[in-house]
Amino acid sequence: MGETNIFKVLADSQRRDILLMLRDGRLNAGEISEKLQITPAALSYHLKLLKSADLIVEYKEKNYIYYEINTTVFEDLIMWVNQFGGKK
Repeated sequence: MGETNIFKVLADSQRRDILLMLRDGRLNAGEISEKLQITPAALSYHLKLLKSADLIVEYKEKNYIYYEINTTVFEDLIMWVNQFGGKK
């Protein structure tokens, strides 16, 4: 996992909203900004934190940068959380 604390990153509702948007497929920054109705600077900050926690990845295609969820980090997180489940 990334250098940034995943739980701190996930604590913010706008970052969680970004992840929910990305579960339906990749989006570019303009599309995300428009859906959230936030400034590009604010979005850049949120994307930077999500990337530093490895929760999203970016792909460059022509003049656009697209963002997608990094599902492997979520799989690792689920496995980690599951270890605290009670034994039956």
